[in-house]
Amino acid sequence: MSHQQPAHGSGTPVRRAGVLYATGSWCARHFVVVIVLWIAGLVALQAVQHAYGGDYSDNFAIPGTQSQDGLDVLEKHAPSAGGYSSQVVVHDADKSLSGLSSQMSTVVGSLQKLPDVLSAQNPLTAPSSTGGPDVGPLSADGKTAYITVRFSEQPSSLGSGYLDGVDSAVRPLRSAGAEVEYGGSLGELARPKANDRVSEAIGFGVAVLVLLIGFGSLLAALLPLITALICVVCGLGLLGLLAAATTFATVSPTLATMIGLGVGIDYALFLVTRHRQNLMDGRDPVAAAGAATATSGRAVLLSGCTVIIALCGLWVSGIGFIGKLGVAAAVTVVTAVLGALTLVPAVLGLTGRYIDRIHVRKPVAEVEPGPEPGAEAGAEPGPGRGARPGREPTTERGPTTHGTWHRYAQRVERRPWWFLAAGVVVLAVLAFPVLFIQLGHIGGGADPRSFTDRRAYDLMSSAFGPGSNGPLTLVIDQSEVPQSDRSGLESQAQQSLAKVPDAAFITPLAATQDGDVLTATAYSVAAPQDERTTSLVDHLSDDVLPAAVHGTAADTYVTGTTAAQVDFLDIVSSRLPLIIAVVVGLAFLVILAVFRGLLVAVKAALLNVLSIAASYGVVVAVFQWGWGGPALGVSGDVPIESYVPMMMFAIVFGLSMDYEIFLLTRIHEAWLATNDPRASVAHALEITARVITCAALIMVSVFAAFIISDNIVVKMLGLGLAVSVLIDATVVRLLLVPAVMTLLGRAAWWTPRWLDRVLPHLDAEGSGTTGGAKASGNT
Repeated sequence: MSHQQPAHGSGTPVRRAGVLYATGSWCARHFVVVIVLWIAGLVALQAVQHAYGGDYSDNFAIPGTQSQDGLDVLEKHAPSAGGYSSQVVVHDADKSLSGLSSQMSTVVGSLQKLPDVLSAQNPLTAPSSTGGPDVGPLSADGKTAYITVRFSEQPSSLGSGYLDGVDSAVRPLRSAGAEVEYGGSLGELARPKANDRVSEAIGFGVAVLVLLIGFGSLLAALLPLITALICVVCGLGLLGLLAAATTFATVSPTLATMIGLGVGIDYALFLVTRHRQNLMDGRDPVAAAGAATATSGRAVLLSGCTVIIALCGLWVSGIGFIGKLGVAAAVTVVTAVLGALTLVPAVLGLTGRYIDRIHVRKPVAEVEPGPEPGAEAGAEPGPGRGARPGREPTTERGPTTHGTWHRYAQRVERRPWWFLAAGVVVLAVLAFPVLFIQLGHIGGGADPRSFTDRRAYDLMSSAFGPGSNGPLTLVIDQSEVPQSDRSGLESQAQQSLAKVPDAAFITPLAATQDGDVLTATAYSVAAPQDERTTSLVDHLSDDVLPAAVHGTAADTYVTGTTAAQVDFLDIVSSRLPLIIAVVVGLAFLVILAVFRGLLVAVKAALLNVLSIAASYGVVVAVFQWGWGGPALGVSGDVPIESYVPMMMFAIVFGLSMDYEIFLLTRIHEAWLATNDPRASVAHALEITARVITCAALIMVSVFAAFIISDNIVVKMLGLGLAVSVLIDATVVRLLLVPAVMTLLGRAAWWTPRWLDRVLPHLDAEGSGTTGGAKASGNT
């Protein structure tokens, strides 16, 4: 059995601690230079980004999927029938649209002349559905119609300026009194531009209140918020420049802002708290900032690396769209870490000893001074207590006070099994709905009525059924079939397409101009995001179409926007377990390398997975089951957006490791100092409870504030992340971690000697000294 002793690996950690100490103290001493450089960098990045930055769009493809292959076949043999289709929905509640035939012809002609438009279909001259339900393009009463416009690019990626041309083209119909709405991705382009300033303001306001109540000092409350905001703005500037080189999804800046603010405030808060405690212990401001950077700054560095590793794990999905979302979030995490290690010490140097001058109550940092761990047993006071001027104290005070949190930890020690059971039951109850999770794509029907794509969705559903909002294009490539056999193939295929379950109507097969491809359009009985539509796509592609061309050399495909969404869902669902395994495995190795405790690493991985499952369950209950969805501005029950669980897992697992590392760091320090596993848990909980609670409340408020966004995916991510942090900071940190660490005792820090030899030596918190002196209780 190998236990970590204070002398273990002392050489390397001390050198690293010296680097961070030197960085923090230099920034604090030369605060004018550092602050000016950050502000100049911020201004320069924004200027360059506005001049050369790229746009965000959801124009992406998944090569190798049947929907993309089918689209490629259409583009080759019938370009006007391929591309990306959207609907321009026309409705007149008072009269038939047949009286607007001249205006309709003018509008269709104008739409066809727009850039990137392959074709536009006049609904008044196109054949209507026969032999089945009315699926358009003109309703039976003649009051609703839709113009199918096919684009060479995703309309949502064409830029908001493109809408000016579309609005100009449809003006004759609007002038005649008809209502004109844009559906599909053209409607997404017409949505109001997302404005996250209200969410950011709410998150900031709550953060100020939490910090004032928790620590009493006004400057100490404002400092983490200001530095985090500067870091986020710099990160968004970098992201804008990256967007000029490659395509990022439209949700990327919002996601980067959420994560950047959350971790930026947290990281700054951890350093500010340690710095203020160092000041209270007698250090001068420069030494206090350097020591905070060498200790809490190291934990920030490790935590940030863990978050970035988790986000980079999204590339395991094999989908560039998902991987780039991880990159977008990682950019602001990187700037948050850099800001914590340089900008925060500089601002601390600027405030000097006046950081607590303005306060609303008696300022506190970690805890009030108390005896060292083991002092009750007659141990001598440690080196961090009662520092005198001229003497360089170590950063770790190591108090074991007897406040509320200490007494709570002792209560956990007496009944660990009860606390463990209570925590597991709470997580199990919250996680129960995840057993019924339905992944899918959130359609326009869930959007606010103020969105044109929602109004178009409602008009289409009312006139032609919900399936009209997600038509499926069936493609049969018979280019390898001899001419003599094509007639029989078409007849065989047409019979196979009769009476397909969950298909409201399938149009007759039609050959392209070159005769090499047969196409048809299928309409589901349900909305595009409904499970029955997903089943229909799978049934058509896997069973119906292959059977329809059985015995021939023809290839079959189901394509269109809805089919592409189903393909995306299938890929995400199949690769989610792999992403979970990779992220958990990497985080396990980081914890093991830092704390040299095999069971500690196993415990961290398992508890984080349980807390994430609980947050999944809450998201399913609210959005999929509708328990509170209407109160959040969501119309009806919606599926869980296919990539949300993947994003949540990577982000939440990384963020939860922040608190894990900060708490375990203090437990580990006390364990090395006292060799008493139970007292170490009480000691760590006592000195970290205040800062972790405040940090968690701030992060919850930042994430929860994004629930007011009009974007359903952002709402989903905001709620999921807020709930997961809340669960992690309460149930996991206050119930499960103390109980499990108490039950494990000394075994928690056991590592086989062979594994201890091969693992790299990472120090969670350095000694914080200015030179090569080794601080007691640090690896």
